[in-house]
Amino acid sequence: MLGRFTDAEDVVQDAWLRWSAEERGDVREPRGYLVRVTTRLAIDRLRQAQSRRETYVGPWLPEPVATESGAFSPDTAERAVLEESVSLAVLIVLESLSPLERAVFVLREAFGFPYADIAVTLERSEAAVRQLAGRARRHVGERKPRYDVDAAQRRELTERFLAAAGGGDLDALLGLLAPDVRLVSDGGGRAKAARRVIDTADKVGRFLSAVATGSAAGVEYRFMQVNGAPGVLLLVGGQPDTLVQIEVRDGRIQCVYLVRNPDKLTNFL
Repeated sequence: MLGRFTDAEDVVQDAWLRWSAEERGDVREPRGYLVRVTTRLAIDRLRQAQSRRETYVGPWLPEPVATESGAFSPDTAERAVLEESVSLAVLIVLESLSPLERAVFVLREAFGFPYADIAVTLERSEAAVRQLAGRARRHVGERKPRYDVDAAQRRELTERFLAAAGGGDLDALLGLLAPDVRLVSDGGGRAKAARRVIDTADKVGRFLSAVATGSAAGVEYRFMQVNGAPGVLLLVGGQPDTLVQIEVRDGRIQCVYLVRNPDKLTNFL
């Protein structure tokens, strides 16, 4: 819903405080009450976040979250659902929805709530909710990238990508990148990053070769599941420096995400 771990934590905490202060005897349906409170708090927080992003330096990416431990660890049946709902690519598309469209889409598509229940939660008519859901589905369907989701292939391509980029091997990089590959680098003005999205294999390859020159020494690589898919965390001096994740289509790298804003890497400390 929010794309930022700390915002989500704050919303859950606020919802818990309201629940703790509520007269429980007045609550007929605890689940419905909690969904309503949490959703409304998330919408308010999302509106605040959208105003902050108008002044954000460079491209914005959702905050990456490790999804391989504890309650987040996906089994075979859950992995596809997790990939569909929390992947960086899907969260980026959700950013283009209005707060209300996003709330309806998440409640309906991710959690399967009936339209009538969503209408009560948002204090809208059921007809209005159905219209919001239809617009959101069309928008997401038109913009959501069609990537391959084979985890083993993505891990293997990630390893080859890191070896080629770290070694400054432009020819090897070009052999891995799709002709229309995109690189999205989020530094937020806090770390060095491209100030715009970079397109085409030649430009992406040359950019990566340039930034990798002389920077490979002392870098530690930690492979992990991030937002339901393989990713790798680069550590320098034992501290998180860059989160790298690739998207694959037809055996070639279609998109490269680089999260370098240190505020978005605190969960990996």
